[in-house]
Amino acid sequence: MNLLLIGYGKMGKAIEAIALKRGHTIVGKIVNYDDLQKFNSKVDVAIEFSRPEAVVENLKICFDKKIPVACGTTGWLEKKQEIEKLCVQKQGTFFYAPNYTLGVNVFFKVNEFLAKMMNNQGYEVSIDETHHTQKKDAPSGTAIALAQGIIKNNPSKKEWTLGATSNPEALVINAFRIDPAPGTHVVKYQSAIDDIEIRHTAHSREGFAMGAVLVAEWLAGKTGVYSMDDFLKF
Repeated sequence: MNLLLIGYGKMGKAIEAIALKRGHTIVGKIVNYDDLQKFNSKVDVAIEFSRPEAVVENLKICFDKKIPVACGTTGWLEKKQEIEKLCVQKQGTFFYAPNYTLGVNVFFKVNEFLAKMMNNQGYEVSIDETHHTQKKDAPSGTAIALAQGIIKNNPSKKEWTLGATSNPEALVINAFRIDPAPGTHVVKYQSAIDDIEIRHTAHSREGFAMGAVLVAEWLAGKTGVYSMDDFLKF
């Protein structure tokens, strides 16, 4: 399969290594907007891990060029609905996940199940996320997805906020940036009697990269808007 890498940082390099091991061909490594505009080689799927300020234009170009795209860039979700509508209008192919690791997606489901159980049980819920200092967006896309899962299943929370708040209906996300730090997400339920926590810690980028390549293999030949729920069929 011919893969195009849009963004060639640490994650792009990890994806490249996995893709080559699985017998795929990397037909391009895009590091700026102009290179993507000019790119004309045959592509089966593009894997997009760039920057929040670049992702929307990158996706629009992929739709115009009829390139199916799996995106993992975070920090731009206020534009996601617009992009999904555009994908449908252009009859394109768009897959988005804030995290491609299988374990994290299991964690998302456990989080939603726990949120239902803990509703009106006298616990205060919050999220802590920790990443290395090179991660520019905060909170992480994974933390936002966890917050959305809680809000959907726990009526006591209506929105999320970054840092402390006096609003009892706001779910607090605390974001920490330190070096060195594995990507860690902790959902906490705290009361005067006891605390309950669920945690996911990523020890390397390999799980994330493998997930992205597996999604690309699955996405080839499809049209429409997809997510990890479609891929994993949880």
